[in-house]
Amino acid sequence: MGTDHEVQKIVNALEEDIVLWVITPGTRLIEDHLIERFEAKRHVARAALAKLSEMGLVERIPNRGSVVRSYDPEDVAALYAFRRVIEPAAAGQIPLPASILALEELKAIQSRHDKAAEDQDMPGLFRANLHFHRALFALCPNAFLTEAIEKAAMQAHAVRFSTLDDHNALSKAREEHHAMIDALSQGDHATLVTLCESHLQHSYDAYSRAMREREAS
Repeated sequence: MGTDHEVQKIVNALEEDIVLWVITPGTRLIEDHLIERFEAKRHVARAALAKLSEMGLVERIPNRGSVVRSYDPEDVAALYAFRRVIEPAAAGQIPLPASILALEELKAIQSRHDKAAEDQDMPGLFRANLHFHRALFALCPNAFLTEAIEKAAMQAHAVRFSTLDDHNALSKAREEHHAMIDALSQGDHATLVTLCESHLQHSYDAYSRAMREREAS
């Protein structure tokens, strides 16, 4: 149990670093550096790298070792196209209206998301956003869809900072989260599905803007 906790602690820290571009795509993750940073044993550092690889955040490259995965624009476009298929499909299968318990959980998570945005707490914002979407799609009874959504969301981590750092996109995302909760409460499948579609499109648009700005600079 202790080892699992240590591994997860390293995974969580590196996951945030990758999402927030503290560690940029293409960067090598060296076991010795992780051992020193986290005061961890080698097998723990190695297990953390293996888990990050399973999540799609890290890839093992011959003669280079573990490297933060880099996605080209075509990969990102394909990933978002896939998400635009599976997430609205899952939203359409959520039994509505949602239970009071589910709604209260989503409201509590969104309250944390709002506070993190107002405080410009980027790690907190990332975690709250992750928890919101996980709780939302956990309401879908199709386990295959929810598993596919979780995996695709993890793969999108490496490009997520573009949305977190875009204040207009963030404001829009917060509005959409609240509207999703309203749709769940009112039993409005059509609006919920449309919101999921537009939410992803706005996220992809923010990524595209960030890439253009990065290239221009």
